[in-house]
Amino acid sequence: MRRIPETIKQLLIVNVLFFVGSQYLGPLSYDLLALHYPDNDNFFAWQLVSHMFMHGSIMHIAFNMLGLWMFGSPLEQMWGSKKFLFFYFSTGLGAAGLQLLMYSITINSGSTMLLDAGVAQQTIDQILSSGSYNTSILQYIDQDKLYAMYEAFNATMVGASGALYGVLVAFAFMFPNAELMMIFLPIPIKAKYFVPLLIVGDLFFGFSSYSVGSIAHFAHVGGALTGFVMMWYWKKNQFNNQRWS
Repeated sequence: MRRIPETIKQLLIVNVLFFVGSQYLGPLSYDLLALHYPDNDNFFAWQLVSHMFMHGSIMHIAFNMLGLWMFGSPLEQMWGSKKFLFFYFSTGLGAAGLQLLMYSITINSGSTMLLDAGVAQQTIDQILSSGSYNTSILQYIDQDKLYAMYEAFNATMVGASGALYGVLVAFAFMFPNAELMMIFLPIPIKAKYFVPLLIVGDLFFGFSSYSVGSIAHFAHVGGALTGFVMMWYWKKNQFNNQRWS
């Protein structure tokens, strides 16, 4: 652990503490600390940050923390702790922002269809909160659309993956020719190709029905996009290699 940069070490420890604590508190910890849709009764402003430290399984936190250590360590060593933390939390917030925007688009588009058909707002609110509805409403909207609205309204987002995607983008900017390998595809790929490939994959799964498990693909894209914009701006203004004291 002495070889791990101090800020990375602290982030690893805090994430592990949150994970262990969530195992004891159970669903209550997710109600309070996972990120909910803003109109949901379980939403609290602190969740925009706290969700970055929550994880759904041992594999989830293990992969994220491994990535944070591998790709975040050289960045903190170059930038210093303050700059790294600023970048890390900025990309995490960017990830949450895009995912919530996609949820909002899903909910608002479905709600507009129903309102235009004369369905009362109270009925729409009931669909969003409980998922229950009279089958006669299916003459106005597809059942899959109703389910998507309900899922978006009641979704909970957890994990450091969004911020990690931002870190991956920064790593590719700083070390474009570093060779990386996917576990299931043991072929070395340069970072400047590897990272865009991951993002394209998330875009594909985000817009299709082929996603495996409850993965917030647009959070990944949001973190990567935020990281790209920040790195582009820093590079343009020659801030990339500057340390913050």
